[in-house]
Amino acid sequence: MSVTRAPRKLYVKSYGCQMNVYDSQRMADVLAREGYVETATPEDADVLVLNTCHIREKAAEKVYSELGRLRVLKQEAARDGRRLTVAVAGCVAQAEGEEIIRRAPVVDLVVGPQSYHRLPDLVARAAVEGRVVDTEFPAEDKFDHLAAPTRAATRSRGAAAFVTVQEGCDKFCTFCVVPYTRGAEFSRPVAKILAEVEDLVAAGVKEIRLIGQNVNAWHGEGPDGGAWTLARLLYRLAEVPGVARLRYTTSHPRDMDDALIAAHRDLPALMPQLHLPVQSGSNRILDAMNRKHDRAEYLRVIERLKTARPDIAMSSDFIVGFPGETEQDFSDTLALVDAVGFASAYSFKYSPRPGTPAADSDDQVSEAEKAERLARLQARIDHHAAAFNAATVGRTTQVLFEGTGRHDGQMTGKSPWMQAVQVMAPPSVKGEIHAVRITGTGTNSLYGALVVANGSAPLRHDGPDHGTTPDPALPGVPDPAVRAASGGH
Repeated sequence: MSVTRAPRKLYVKSYGCQMNVYDSQRMADVLAREGYVETATPEDADVLVLNTCHIREKAAEKVYSELGRLRVLKQEAARDGRRLTVAVAGCVAQAEGEEIIRRAPVVDLVVGPQSYHRLPDLVARAAVEGRVVDTEFPAEDKFDHLAAPTRAATRSRGAAAFVTVQEGCDKFCTFCVVPYTRGAEFSRPVAKILAEVEDLVAAGVKEIRLIGQNVNAWHGEGPDGGAWTLARLLYRLAEVPGVARLRYTTSHPRDMDDALIAAHRDLPALMPQLHLPVQSGSNRILDAMNRKHDRAEYLRVIERLKTARPDIAMSSDFIVGFPGETEQDFSDTLALVDAVGFASAYSFKYSPRPGTPAADSDDQVSEAEKAERLARLQARIDHHAAAFNAATVGRTTQVLFEGTGRHDGQMTGKSPWMQAVQVMAPPSVKGEIHAVRITGTGTNSLYGALVVANGSAPLRHDGPDHGTTPDPALPGVPDPAVRAASGGH
C-alpha cells in the first residue's frame, strides 16, 4: 500500500526592497518544484527562509534578533520529531555569511542573492552535511535556472507583479553596499523579460513593475542582437495585450536619458509616478557620496519630466547626517524638497556600512543631530505629501484594486500615482481597474467611492490607464485636455 506524504511547508520572510519581494517569490517557485507549499505562519514550516537586506545597520540587526527567536521554534520542532531547516538569504547573507554561522547556531544554510536558484540542492546538502554557506557569484545566470510560477501562485500574489530586469550597480556611492552584495550591473535579455511579462498577464496581472538596483541603466540584449535601452523595452511591453499599467524602480538621475523621458510623454500605460532618489540637496554632500550628479542636474531632470508629463508625481530617497553634513548642507536638502514638492519620499539616518568608504570617515554626525534633522525633514516631506493628497479630493481617477481593506466591505487599491485608496466595494473588484471618485484623505491613504454608470454598475477600465477625468486640478497637474495640448498623455 502506498503512503501519501504530506507536502513540505515553506515560510519566507522578506526584508527591505522590492527586489527582495521578487526574490522571495522566486525562491518559493524554485522550491515548489520539489513539493514545498507556502505557509502563512513559521510555526509549521519545514524550511524557513529569512530574505535579508543590508542597506542599513538596523535591518541587519533585525535579522539577528529574529534568528534568536527562531532558536526556540527550532527546538519545539525537534521535540515534535520534525526537522526545521533555517536559511538566511539575501544581502546580509552575502555580506556576513561566516559571521552569521558564528553568531547564530540556529542557521543551517546561508545563501547569497545570486545563488538562490540552487536552494533545493543546498537544502538537501544542509540536511546531510550540516551547515552550508553559498555566497559565491556563480558563473551561470540564475534567471535561466529559476522555475516559472504557476498561474495559481501568480493569481494569489495579486494584480500587480514585480519583474526583475536588472541587478547590481556600477555607481559605487560611498554609503552603499549594493555593488558588494549584488555585484556588477547585469541586464536580462528582452526575450526573457517579455516571456515573463506575457505569462504574468495571462494569469491576470494588470500592472507590471520593472525593478532593479539601477533599473534605468538596463541595457539588455534585444531580438536584433543589439543592446536595448529601458525606454525601448517600455515601448515594447506597452504593446503586450493586457498590460494596463507599467512602472519601473529604482532609478538613478544620471540614467534618465531623452528617450526614457519621452516614454513618459508617449505611453499612457506608463504611470505618472517616478521614484528618483537624490539622497541630498547639497552639492558638497552629493560629491562626497559620489552620486555623479549635482543639485542643478537633478532639478533639470525633474523639470524635463514635468514638461513631458505635467501630472507626474515624484518620490525620492534622502539620507540625513551623512559624514560631514553641516546645518547648511541640511538646509539645502530642505530647500530641494520645497522646490520639487515630492508626493512622497523615504528618509533615513545615515548608517555606516562596513566596507564602504563613508564608514571610515572621521567626520561622523552625532546620533542626536541625525535624529533631529530626520524629524525636520520628514515633517517637510509629510507637508508636501499631504498637500498632494488633499488636492486629489473631488477628482475621479482609475484605481487598480489589490485586496481587502481593514474594515468590512472595504477594498483597497492603487491610484496611478501609487496612492493607497480605500473604497467600499464588493470583493469582485479585486484585480480590476475601476473609476473612483476621491472623497477624502487619511494619514496614509485616500478614501473614495466607485463611480457608477447611469446609476447602475461601476465603470470598469482594463485598458491603458490614462489617469484622471477632468476635475479640479492637482497643483501643477493640468486636466487631460491641457496635457494633450502640451503634448503629454
